[in-house]
Amino acid sequence: MPYFLHINDLPDDVSFDGDLAVDTETRGLNIVNRDRLCVVQISDGKGDAHLVHFPDGDFDKANRLKSLLADEGRVKIFHYARFDVAALKLYLNIDIKNIYCTKIASKLVRTYTDRHSLKELCREYANVDLSKQQQCSDWSAPELTPDQVAYAASDVLYLHAIRTKLDEVLLRENRVDLFRKCLDFLPERVALDIGGWSEIDIFSH
Repeated sequence: MPYFLHINDLPDDVSFDGDLAVDTETRGLNIVNRDRLCVVQISDGKGDAHLVHFPDGDFDKANRLKSLLADEGRVKIFHYARFDVAALKLYLNIDIKNIYCTKIASKLVRTYTDRHSLKELCREYANVDLSKQQQCSDWSAPELTPDQVAYAASDVLYLHAIRTKLDEVLLRENRVDLFRKCLDFLPERVALDIGGWSEIDIFSH
């Protein structure tokens, strides 16, 4: 697979067409208090991926990346958008609009299973056995290994195709409107996470 690694921002000669598949890598799962953003991966669904690595946590230089992700005219496709959108808000200070989350869609229509990981969606909808061996590795290292780069790229290469399949089932099962309402609430769910309510269900008794 073709993939390209950049440091701190996208170069001037890189452009994307249409909707974007987006993912992030962080030092861990506690992004509010401890584990910073390290990598942002992007693909426009044409078979390649671009990675922006922040080895020193220098986010001030990422102007082209920020502008691209803030473009409300493009759909941004995530798997588990709740986490990625929070990381991008905290470290790049951008509010992501026009979001599509394959994990939310999967939970609404793949009710025959409790397996909603990206690996499972790739297996069912893209006929790809996605390796997750590099998931728990040091993404803030000064240099990423070839295996890390390949892993990070693979996380965005299949999201466009998965979205197409999920859209078909959402329509068939008459759950498009419910899905859209979930996405409308997602920025508020992210705000709750950042504000300290990540482990609290405010709708519970």
